[in-house]
Amino acid sequence: MCGIVGLHLREPSLEPRLGALLSAMLGQVVERGPDSAGVAVYGDPRLSPPGRAVVSLLGVTPAEAEAALPGAVAVAADATTVVHADGDLPTAVKAALPHATVIGSGTGMAVLKGTGNPIELAQSFGLAGVTGWQAVGHTRMATESAVTPEGAHPFSVGPGQCLVHNGSFANHATIRRELRVQGVTFDSENDSEVGARFIAHQLEQGADLEKALKLLCERFDGFYTLLVSTADSFAVVRDAIACKPALVAETPQWVAMASEYRALDVLPGVEHARIFEPEPEEVYVWRR
Repeated sequence: MCGIVGLHLREPSLEPRLGALLSAMLGQVVERGPDSAGVAVYGDPRLSPPGRAVVSLLGVTPAEAEAALPGAVAVAADATTVVHADGDLPTAVKAALPHATVIGSGTGMAVLKGTGNPIELAQSFGLAGVTGWQAVGHTRMATESAVTPEGAHPFSVGPGQCLVHNGSFANHATIRRELRVQGVTFDSENDSEVGARFIAHQLEQGADLEKALKLLCERFDGFYTLLVSTADSFAVVRDAIACKPALVAETPQWVAMASEYRALDVLPGVEHARIFEPEPEEVYVWRR
């Protein structure tokens, strides 16, 4: 049992409130995942300044990152160090900081993860002060792998892409082996990372997000609700049985998804929202 929240803003006047709204949503699903948490934020100028490459790292302090990467600026967020710079930052990080774990990269997006109480983590991240146009969050109850920042969600394994997952993939070991044969590498034993790597691989092969999620439904066994975000999209899909809870709320100002209604109830104008439960194996995509 884990908790998922996500918010895609259509109304620019709400962007200064993105972090505060996501913090409130995250606080409503703590009981679903009390051991760790993470968020991905799109559009915050402090974490991801326009035009700058961004990498989120574990295992490196801000001082170490700035010393190893000339011209880079590093921001601390609990266990995560967010680095932004000009140029090909992922390649520079790989060369200068080979011991670091990359948990997110792209432009305009930062990933923050840690272990412990999700409300305390949100405070440590400074989430309430974050701005932007889209964010996803997750509270984890670990079942198949260790409670570590690496095992926390979101899993961001392609540029600007993130996945959060409630449920379990029964055949993740088989698919992990298949992806490794194709050259895909992994950072954890978490089954959710396999789903994220599968989607990223499909996107690299030319599929759009809707097609990638349909292929996941065809290939993966198990129970799951997924929220997947990219640099311009926000998507939800559930397995064929749809036993893992999910609700979507939509207004002209925003689209939101959460594991429980109470996480939606904190949003402005929710009383006028169209609220529905996603149908099994139907892919829902909203784009910027």
